[in-house]
Amino acid sequence: MKTVPSQYDQIARETFLPQIGKIVEIADMTAKDRYFRIELEKPLGHGPGQFVMVSVLGLGEAPISISNGPSEDNILEMVIRRIGRLTQAIHELKVGDQLGIRGPYGSGFNLDDFYSHDVLFVAGGLGLVPLRSLITPIIKERGRFGNITLISGCRNPAEELYRDQLETWTTDAGMDVIRLVDGTENMPWEFGTGLVTDPIPKLEMDPKKTMAALCGPPVMYKFVIKALNVRGMNFDQIFVDLERRMKCGVGKCGHCQINKIYCCQDGPVFRFSDLSGIPEALQ
Repeated sequence: MKTVPSQYDQIARETFLPQIGKIVEIADMTAKDRYFRIELEKPLGHGPGQFVMVSVLGLGEAPISISNGPSEDNILEMVIRRIGRLTQAIHELKVGDQLGIRGPYGSGFNLDDFYSHDVLFVAGGLGLVPLRSLITPIIKERGRFGNITLISGCRNPAEELYRDQLETWTTDAGMDVIRLVDGTENMPWEFGTGLVTDPIPKLEMDPKKTMAALCGPPVMYKFVIKALNVRGMNFDQIFVDLERRMKCGVGKCGHCQINKIYCCQDGPVFRFSDLSGIPEALQ
C-alpha cells in the first residue's frame, strides 16, 4: 500500500535534508581561513546575517556564516576556519568536490532598519565574514544610506580577512574603513594598531541617526556597546551577531539556548535592547 507524503514530510525534508553544493572556487585568506564559493542546486534565498549548516558525508555538519549578500542566483560564499576534524576535512576538498548545504537559518539583519541612516560596522576577527553579507547589499544601494564606516580589527596583519575588498570599499564604495591590528609582530603594516573601541570616541558621527552592526568575539561586544553608549547611541540602535554554540540550526538540540532565547532561531542577529536584561548573552 502506497502512502502519500504529508505536508509534514515535505517540511521535514526541506528542514533536514541538505542540498548538494559544488565547490567552484577556493582561496586561502589566512593560514587557517579559507574562502569557498559554492554553486548550489537552487538559489539559497538568504538574508544578511543568516547561516547554513555545512556537512561532509560521514563526518557531520557545522554552522557556517554566509558571507555574500542576498541574490537571486545559486551562489553561496563562505569563509571557513580550520579548527577541528570537520573543518580540516573541508579544507582538504578541491574545486569540483561537493558539500551538503542545509538552510538558510536564523533571523538576520533587516535592511529596513538601516535605510536613511548612517551605518557603523564593527568587526573583530571572523566577524567581518557575516557582516560582509550586510555590507554588500548596503553598498549596492549606496544612495539610500548616509555615511558608512567600518572598523575592522584582528590580532596581526597575517589574520586580516578580505584585504583586497577592504581596499576596494575604501576607494570605490564611499566607505570610511578603519583597519586595526592588536600588534604587527614585525610584519609590514601601514594602518593602525589598537582595539576596535579606540576610534569610537573620535568618530565624526551623529549618534541620533546612526545604526551599528557588531560581530566578533563576545568579549568585544560589551566594550564596543559601552563606547557607543557613551557617544549617545541607544541600545535599540545597536545590532549584535551572536553566532555561537549552534549545532542543529532548528532549535531542537538546545545547544545555543540562552535563557529562553535560541540563537539559531531568534538570532543570531539581535537588537541589543532585546538582550540588555540577559547578561549571559554576551558571555
